[in-house]
Amino acid sequence: MKSTLNRKDDVNGTIVIELEKADYQEKVDKSLSQFRQKANIPGFRQGKVPKSVIQRMYGKAVLVDEVNKIVTEELTNFIRENKLKILGEPISDDSEEKQVNLDKDEVLTFYFDVALTPEFELKLDKNTELTYYQVKLEEELLDKQMDAYKQNYGTYASVEGEAKDTDLIKGTLTELEEGKEKEHGQVIENAILMPSYVKEETIKNRFIGAKVGDSVVFNPKSAYDNNEAEVASLLQTTKEHVKDINADFRFDIKEITRYQEAELNQELFDRVLGEGVATTGEEFRAKIATELNNQFKPNADHLFIHEARDIIVEKMKDVQFPDQFLKRWLLESSENRTAEQVEEDYPRILEDLKFHIAKQKIVEANEIKVEFEDIEALATEVAKAQFAQYGMTNLPADVLQNYTKSLLEKEDTMQNLVDKATENKIIDWLKENVNVIQKEISSKDFNEMMSKHSHVHGENADNLSSEEAEVSAE
Repeated sequence: MKSTLNRKDDVNGTIVIELEKADYQEKVDKSLSQFRQKANIPGFRQGKVPKSVIQRMYGKAVLVDEVNKIVTEELTNFIRENKLKILGEPISDDSEEKQVNLDKDEVLTFYFDVALTPEFELKLDKNTELTYYQVKLEEELLDKQMDAYKQNYGTYASVEGEAKDTDLIKGTLTELEEGKEKEHGQVIENAILMPSYVKEETIKNRFIGAKVGDSVVFNPKSAYDNNEAEVASLLQTTKEHVKDINADFRFDIKEITRYQEAELNQELFDRVLGEGVATTGEEFRAKIATELNNQFKPNADHLFIHEARDIIVEKMKDVQFPDQFLKRWLLESSENRTAEQVEEDYPRILEDLKFHIAKQKIVEANEIKVEFEDIEALATEVAKAQFAQYGMTNLPADVLQNYTKSLLEKEDTMQNLVDKATENKIIDWLKENVNVIQKEISSKDFNEMMSKHSHVHGENADNLSSEEAEVSAE
């Protein structure tokens, strides 16, 4: 077996694989023997079918299958062993003059066109200016977050006096018949109702201003505008059951509870941040401000690396790429993409590709390595951020650890984490090696900037799509 790379130019080549009969015959014979042992053909006992019959029935198919396996493996090994940096995947040259004739050819020759990653210089030094935005948190935004924590960690407490529309009213619901307690009627001992959810205004107003010990008579279906789900919830039964209920009920009020915001005290500090992290209101506010500022970092990094992308793509404007091969590969690898779409999308795809291989070049040239500890730390931050979206900032260590572990066990998520961790390393390298202009900006202006940026570039504009990512250098 012989494999060679014939270069057409700096970025286009053909890998030629030549197979002689000795390269594949032994494997073909072995496969045919296995077929013979398993073949169940009428007129012959299993395992006793003549070799000639097996050869006639399966010979060509087995030959094709074994040759394809050998060629595919050799192609992969040749690229790896020769450390070829290719773009996309090899494409078989199926032109008529290069067709293989299995019956006549003494040497089977296969041709695979490949796109080679171009060699280029990428100069990034202190003469290269990049902007990094330092987001200044407005006191108003911090105040809103403080209020949100007090609201989120508040509790319901019993109150004396008249009920308000947002109070929880607890008591006993008793079914009536002609104004009296219905014999064998429904009695719900622990009924709960909030006036603000009552749709019928007259009934709602009967509860607003009521006190413990008062009784309110009403029809649940009228109160909730015949919403069976809400009536079923009040009567603690099923929607099917309430279809036949249209009676009045008496609500005997036993308790009124009102939501009270959490106080700015040690209990709140510990619940939000963890035990002992803050001990005063000033420390708590400072910690919350730090957390909010940290939430801006991913977007600040995004703008930073996107500006770097634009500069790098501009620096690579004269680098030669195998455009025709890449267009052909994009067309052949997607059933849903037309030639017109390839032409339309190609400039953007090429920019993405340039940035991708530039990042690879930075990583290789500077021996940037991503360790598992980096990925694990990033997964932890991702987990914290996801829970923080729901106001869960002080997670038990085991919960956070288990969720982080689940992220690392997902193949797609793991690859995304590796890519992001690598990009974070590149950002750190850029900050050390280019001229970074620090620019302070208000959180309001920053959010507006991000909104405009997302609108102009589209979601995930700086990332290759799943298909375009495959164009990347191996």
